[in-house]
Amino acid sequence: MTNTVDWNRRSVRQSAHLHPYIPGKPVEQLLREKGLTKAVKLASNENPYGPAPAAIKAIRDAAAEVHRYPNGDCTQLKKALAERHGVTPANILPGNGSNEVLELIIRSFAGAGDEVVYAARGFIVYALATTAAGATGIAVAEKDGLTHDLDGMLAAVNERTKLVCIANPNNPTGSLLGEAELQAFLDALPRDVVVILDEAYFEYVQAVAGDSIGRLNHPGLITCRTFSKAYGLAGLRIGYAVGDADLLALINRFREPFNVSLLAQAAALAALSDTRWLADTVAESLSERARLESFLADAGLLGAASHGNFVLLRHAKASRIASELENHGVIPRPLGPYGMPDWLRISVGSPDENDSFISTLNPIMTDIGEA
Repeated sequence: MTNTVDWNRRSVRQSAHLHPYIPGKPVEQLLREKGLTKAVKLASNENPYGPAPAAIKAIRDAAAEVHRYPNGDCTQLKKALAERHGVTPANILPGNGSNEVLELIIRSFAGAGDEVVYAARGFIVYALATTAAGATGIAVAEKDGLTHDLDGMLAAVNERTKLVCIANPNNPTGSLLGEAELQAFLDALPRDVVVILDEAYFEYVQAVAGDSIGRLNHPGLITCRTFSKAYGLAGLRIGYAVGDADLLALINRFREPFNVSLLAQAAALAALSDTRWLADTVAESLSERARLESFLADAGLLGAASHGNFVLLRHAKASRIASELENHGVIPRPLGPYGMPDWLRISVGSPDENDSFISTLNPIMTDIGEA
């Protein structure tokens, strides 16, 4: 079919500067491309142990009702989350993954002529959502290439700034900001600036960092969490925000009806109750993260310490390493799109998956060393 319409000219917002989010390569795609029969995906920071047994049972039990629309207000889930965080259900906004929540917040407050401040190597969705909203993104370079430069971000705030985005721990650099420095930053911000505190990897630092909800204070603070990482529900797409009730009510006007599926609500509600399973799988991931970082450090390949469920490999030939890993059935995440061409992000997998990565990387590095 011949396209006779110039859709770019018809678009209300020019899309030339918009680029789709590129997820980690799916296993089935790599198998097809390389003619392999087995592959290990270490590209998307998923929980390799799967969901809690209680969540799996809840999904099966709810499956018979999928001909019905889900609860549009996520009533039970909001009540459970409110109890968990010591707030009211009005302080909770569920979404189709924390990704949708981030986009909803940015779209609600930023538009043409407005600015959104974020770290240059922060989660790339901040920039995508800002551009899609027609606003201007202000990317502030990290003070050490890895950690948010809060002083620099504060200096970038002006009368046009509507939002500031902070990921803690940060993806993809793995850095972590302390509570005192975050509160000092919040204290210095104007009261009418909305602050997104993206804590997708919160469960992996909870034991050392504590819970920021109820401890950090700013009228525009919105904390975002997800069930995609530690809870192992990435395939169901569910996340949520915690913030001021009036602020969330404004954002809720932009939310599409029934945006959180019936199965996602059932699974998340059940997963919340299985605290022992969560603690055990997080502990296993942290142990495996330490093992991988030790391996990379001994090999002279550790880029930096990480506070998420991933490790960072750094080498001048990172792109070649990534290609060779894929050739042998291991999928890493190259960080070139974040301005880090010498870095790979490696998700912490199960012990067997991590063994596959280690045993695959060793001969690759031997060959590269001889090249």
